[in-house]
Amino acid sequence: MTKQYSLKNLPPGSKGPFSGPRGRSIPKGFRRHVAMRITLLSLLLLCLAAATPARAELHITRDHGGYVEEYKAKYKRVREKGERVIIDGICNSACTLVLGIVPMNKICVTPRASLGFHQAYYDKAFTFGIKVTSAEGTSDLMSYYPDKVKDWIRRNGGLTTDMKKIKNGVELWKIVDPCPEEW
Repeated sequence: MTKQYSLKNLPPGSKGPFSGPRGRSIPKGFRRHVAMRITLLSLLLLCLAAATPARAELHITRDHGGYVEEYKAKYKRVREKGERVIIDGICNSACTLVLGIVPMNKICVTPRASLGFHQAYYDKAFTFGIKVTSAEGTSDLMSYYPDKVKDWIRRNGGLTTDMKKIKNGVELWKIVDPCPEEW
């Protein structure tokens, strides 16, 4: 059993907590060397953890849309980070921009997924609370969609003021792959 000493009552001749075996003092240079190696090892492990691809994902469950520019910025960040997107519920209006901004191989749908498309509107704050469609905004939306989405919209009468929904099933799977089990 070894004795524990505090710095206050060290035995006579002791070099303190920085003494090695047989009471010899550990040189300051060696202590610095060990501390630096531990720090470098810690930094290396931190870098390795940061470089490991994260399994980050955006989980869409109930998104009714909003401002187009905000969605463009959001999905651009998702794309740049290489994140996956799981559509697991409602994705309407500006939410559907995900299909044109994030690579399709990073997007999947669950059995609860549904997509809703309509014409773009001006902000009601500027139109006295009245829904006023925007031809320019609608054209901008359409420019982002991949051909499979544009084809579905055309086959279903184009974008109108009414929400056109596509629910989970074969028709949706022609546009977006169903999520694999591990997602």
